[in-house]
Amino acid sequence: MAEKMIIKRLKQKFRAYRDYIDDVPLEMVLIPDGTFTMGAPEDEEGSLQNETPQHEVTISSFLMGRYPVTQGQWKAIATKTDLKFKIDLQEDPSQFKQSYKGIERWQRPVECVSWYEAIEFCQRLSKLTGKDYKLPSEAQWEYACRAGTPAPFHFGETITRELANYRGTDNEEYQLSKSYSKVLKEDYREQTTPVGYFDVTNAFGLFDMHGNVREWCADDWHDSYKGAPNYGSPWLNGNENRSPLRGGSWINYQSNCRSAYRDLDNRRADRNHCIGFRVVCVLRKTP
Repeated sequence: MAEKMIIKRLKQKFRAYRDYIDDVPLEMVLIPDGTFTMGAPEDEEGSLQNETPQHEVTISSFLMGRYPVTQGQWKAIATKTDLKFKIDLQEDPSQFKQSYKGIERWQRPVECVSWYEAIEFCQRLSKLTGKDYKLPSEAQWEYACRAGTPAPFHFGETITRELANYRGTDNEEYQLSKSYSKVLKEDYREQTTPVGYFDVTNAFGLFDMHGNVREWCADDWHDSYKGAPNYGSPWLNGNENRSPLRGGSWINYQSNCRSAYRDLDNRRADRNHCIGFRVVCVLRKTP
């Protein structure tokens, strides 16, 4: 069953849809058509060669999870063995199983999930709902994250612990950052936070695009954007053992939570307590 709704926030309106996995809601936000500049300029602090060259990409509209997939949503799908496509799913793979400041643990993002398990989740969800759920392409993810801004973060040039969950440090190199806020070691949460814990959305109505958990994308890994397509589909014919991870996490420093940052530290089969994902849903075009 799906429910259509209009969410009002920060004097903006976001068109959203709510599916249910049994009684567990899954909120999807409409991401509109558009063209954007993908990648980081070479003078952006913390930028890496794999984020270049910048290039324009045209995106067709799609739906994206308002939050990373939660532990509650994961369990609701993982327990549905009748929907299995290729692999079994652990019902409760996450490391962080406690409530957080009075918020039940099922609202935390699921982590310790491999790329293959995230794909299985999408396939089961598609079978359950009759819709086409997938992992986002890198282009879709960055376009959705930026939501129209060329800045390092969708909320601007800086990031603070009041806006996102990332690593605090007493390392002098990071304390002297020109653009990104100073974060003390004692500010380091050392764990995930419930999705939507930071009451901040981007211009498309998405939460948690910077920090909390790194998010799997559908693409093969490529070492740069040389030869990258200028449309929003996953870029394949690269390293099939790896896929990009986007957004940074609770364990990452500020610069690794930028909109353009691409993480290749993990293979598709790896599970890690800082890796999760969110889903997209392809819109069927009417004739």
